[in-house]
Amino acid sequence: MTDSPAVRIPLDPKEQPILDSLLSVRTKLELLKQDRSTYVKSQDVLDLYEKVVEQVVILNEIRTTKRLEQNRVDTVLDDCFQLISLAYMTVGKNHEAPAVYSFLSTAKRLLDHLKEATFYSPKDLESIGGRLQDCRRYISRGKESYSPHLLTLLDARLELCEKTLAELELTLSLLTPDLSPKYDKLVSILRSLSACNTRSKFPNAEVDEYLEQLKQLQEELREYGIHAFESTGTKEEKLAEMTEKLQIAMAHPEPAPEAKKLIETLLQRCFVWVALAKSKQGRISPAFQDTYDKLLGIKNKLEKISLTQAWSLRETDLWSFQRQLDRVDEARVDGNFLDLLGRPAEIYEQRTLLYLLRKSYATIYHLIVSSEPVSEALLPIYNQLTTLRKCLLDVKKLGGVSSPRELYPYSMKLNSIDNMRVDGKFMVGNEIPDGQGSVTQLLEECFELAYELRNEAEENESGE
Repeated sequence: MTDSPAVRIPLDPKEQPILDSLLSVRTKLELLKQDRSTYVKSQDVLDLYEKVVEQVVILNEIRTTKRLEQNRVDTVLDDCFQLISLAYMTVGKNHEAPAVYSFLSTAKRLLDHLKEATFYSPKDLESIGGRLQDCRRYISRGKESYSPHLLTLLDARLELCEKTLAELELTLSLLTPDLSPKYDKLVSILRSLSACNTRSKFPNAEVDEYLEQLKQLQEELREYGIHAFESTGTKEEKLAEMTEKLQIAMAHPEPAPEAKKLIETLLQRCFVWVALAKSKQGRISPAFQDTYDKLLGIKNKLEKISLTQAWSLRETDLWSFQRQLDRVDEARVDGNFLDLLGRPAEIYEQRTLLYLLRKSYATIYHLIVSSEPVSEALLPIYNQLTTLRKCLLDVKKLGGVSSPRELYPYSMKLNSIDNMRVDGKFMVGNEIPDGQGSVTQLLEECFELAYELRNEAEENESGE
């Protein structure tokens, strides 16, 4: 059962056969990703890709006069493209045009969230910007191999991402070189405070440490004429006033505030966030507890996957997480999380839930970006070579070996892997999985490191 957002627009009877076909393809893709008894084969993915493109061609012919139509067909079509995109990565075709689809979907979510949050790090933009340039190259390279219908769709999504990225870069361009490090520090503190709210036990001491860092930054920023707003009255009255001002600022953000105003607002938000966090102590309103538990569970599962990614991740596994997150994200109204009675969340619940949502999207982004262009059929060999390379580099860093005999275990393992090749290729059954170049390059690098270490050891023995 898919967890895609529900679309209620009536379906054109002419589109029913398309929907049926796409549902069939999606079912096959889901079965393909769930079957752990064998590796995902390139040909199976290519066949299903061709079937989806056939339906896109028919759909475009029907919608000649209604290009902006969005109904259940589009939702299921998006599911199919997402699964195919992740399946392309699973078989090692990371640099092919269809693999770009899933990345662009996740990047678009992240960019929209950064724009909504107003505050973000230059590193966030650098990472996404570099990958978008790669996507542009992959799409351009795929013009001879893939359907123009797919390429047009990818190009449109890429342009949207590039436009949002340019807007975000414009805001940060207003920061002066001496203010940029202080801004980055404030962004880091804001995110760290949000993380504190999701711990099983609220870390009061850690939050107090962040508060001290904020006070120090506030003193440093005074010379630039930047300071957090002041308030009089009791502690509760101060918090209420600060929260009210912050909510007003969030409801009416400036399109590109000047550097001083940008940092001043961020400093204010950090102080409010410390006060709110200490008063709430990690307690979420019962009306939003279910949403909180769901998002926290997704975040924890994704972080667990990221720790063992090289050995356990099948990229298609990310699809179910993407869909669950999309459903939560698209259920928001005007950016607000609503309870069962349609009431918006208070600022504490709102910011905490947004942190979990954005953190999960960011982890999916990291997992996609970190995916190696190697078929899962070759991953066991690739991972072994990666470990061997790391060990050999560590040995070299520590001064090498005292005798060539110490390299025997490494040489034996490298030779055993090398002997697995048939006519220079790593075969799995009768298939030649994608990623041969990456695995071969890694194998050669390991042999070269071992050769260098052996030569150094022999020279040392001769000298003695």
